[in-house]
Amino acid sequence: MKGKQSITQQVIQYLEFKRSCGYKFDAQGKELMLFARYAELSGHKGSLTLELAVRWAKLPENADRQYWAIRYDHVRRFSQYIWLFDPDTEILPKGLLGPLRKRPSSHIYSEDEIASLLKEASNLANGNGIAPHTYVTLFGLLFCTGLRISEAINLLCENVDLKTGILTIKETKFKKSRLVPVHPSTLQALRQYATFRQYYHPKNETKMFFLNDNGTPINYNGVLYVFIKISKKLGLRHAGKKPKIHSIRHSFVARRITKWYQEGADLNSKILSLSTYLGHVEIRDTYWYLSSVPELLNIVSQKFESFANYERERNII
Repeated sequence: MKGKQSITQQVIQYLEFKRSCGYKFDAQGKELMLFARYAELSGHKGSLTLELAVRWAKLPENADRQYWAIRYDHVRRFSQYIWLFDPDTEILPKGLLGPLRKRPSSHIYSEDEIASLLKEASNLANGNGIAPHTYVTLFGLLFCTGLRISEAINLLCENVDLKTGILTIKETKFKKSRLVPVHPSTLQALRQYATFRQYYHPKNETKMFFLNDNGTPINYNGVLYVFIKISKKLGLRHAGKKPKIHSIRHSFVARRITKWYQEGADLNSKILSLSTYLGHVEIRDTYWYLSSVPELLNIVSQKFESFANYERERNII
């Protein structure tokens, strides 16, 4: 870096770096540019300081404290990067304005709940048209692969290889593309849906894989409406309990990890594969899915108890 850059120039450099790594950084980028603008208008000279960051983060004064914490954390991460080039930068301490967010507990679907949800989906519109086949296949695919709902909705016919059983997920959450192999039983379900698709809409020219009864591509609002309707009918949604579509992704991760634990698999290597399969940029994003799952917590407690007993016996000997 030649010469002393302004905070605005440093922010631009930081955003270019993060986006080159695959991060969209839309919301974060806007906030950091607002911070840089504030530093400029307030007459701040020199490197980033803790006082400047806190003063900006706590604007507006009547905002929720969690909002302050989020704004502060954007600048904190920026400070860690820019310190490498500007040693006069003050590296901001973590959590100074409180936690970023509260972790909501996710509903982990049981096998019975999954079966009931798919059964209800098959009864949509009294079984007429392609809609029942669309939603059974869609929800089944989510449960089997842990895809994001946006990834499944945006699948093109060319992205679904019905010969090899590999899905091509393009330009998703972090501008990344990946290949997602599916189980033979899932491939069979996709092939069957493709047959129904051709039967109900033989002359349809849309490139999207999942269709509505009228031949138009499905969209998130439509899927959400169907999901809420079904989950209410099954009694899954009531006061104090509102499972989301995204909970299906949590369920996939929890069930996969639980099975690996039960099989005695090497989780250190397995979790890396799972993170790639899910399309995560960082492995910590995968671990985010694992908290507050009773099945996993029970397994972990049993393993810890076995370890503690082993250590106790070894010390006695």
